[in-house]
Amino acid sequence: MPSMSMIQALNSALDVMLARDPDVLMFGEDVGYFGGVFRVTEGLQKKHGLKRCFDTPISEGGIIATAIGMGAYGLRPVAEIQFADYILPAFDQLVSEAARLRYRSNGEFWAPITVRAPYGGGIFGGQTHSQSPEALFAHVTGLCTVIPSNPYDAKGLLIASIESNDPVIFLEPKRIYNGPFDGHHERQMKTWADHAKADVPEGHYTVPLGKAATVREGRDVTVLAYGTMVHVAESAIEESGIDAELIDLRSIVPLDIDAIVSSVTRTGRCVIVHEASRFAGFGGELSALVQERCFFHLKSPVQRVAGWDTPYPHAFEWDYFPGPGRVVSALKRVMED
Repeated sequence: MPSMSMIQALNSALDVMLARDPDVLMFGEDVGYFGGVFRVTEGLQKKHGLKRCFDTPISEGGIIATAIGMGAYGLRPVAEIQFADYILPAFDQLVSEAARLRYRSNGEFWAPITVRAPYGGGIFGGQTHSQSPEALFAHVTGLCTVIPSNPYDAKGLLIASIESNDPVIFLEPKRIYNGPFDGHHERQMKTWADHAKADVPEGHYTVPLGKAATVREGRDVTVLAYGTMVHVAESAIEESGIDAELIDLRSIVPLDIDAIVSSVTRTGRCVIVHEASRFAGFGGELSALVQERCFFHLKSPVQRVAGWDTPYPHAFEWDYFPGPGRVVSALKRVMED
């Protein structure tokens, strides 16, 4: 079984599906000859042809509208938005058309589209290349939102997304595209290099949407995270010495509520970690669900660790990120109550 980075695993998923299903095709800005800004689609146009992997004009609304039409026609398009920040011009197409098509047509038409987008920080991209907009999509009934944290899950979740009959927003954490980070941040990233690559099957397999993974078992506190923050939380748990259970949500819609409730009911404590701004972030929904379903088991208030409630800083990117130190502080707070 080959060892792959997340970029390689995503490329493999697309390659497998293009070869397996003639209705699958992919397109977006620079995804063809150039192979994508982060090289996720490298070599796919050469292998599968111009009609299966092709470039588009710089028009996010046009990209998504085209994908919806193709999906309604019976194809399974995979549309890439070059950065998640750029998706807002297409938000109306996603909300008003893709998310509602099945219901509006009484099941006559579907929108089996997958919208891929690199998201989050890690490249000093500032306000226009580093945002985490997952809460916007999670709020829209009819859209699935998937966020992998490792290469194995990335490939399996992407294949499952392409095969789904519902529209999927597939957010790819760019900080862990290639695994370890530069040496300037090596101290903070001490355990993350272990997750740089993983054994990934070459062929077809799926990771089910809506099924969380237990990264680490524990008895004292439950930590909920997804994407890059899974690795941040894991580093923090090791540093703290607290016996914490770490749950990787993998998808936030559909959400594995049963896994969350089972863990928090057992531990009696909960810490939620995400990179997006704290106010109205998805952590607020998670906190409410935990309070509603686990209230009589809680031994302390739910803690949230998130990005600042400010426009995304450029020069202070690594201060904006919820680092292991901030997560350790939250773990200690819940244990003190």
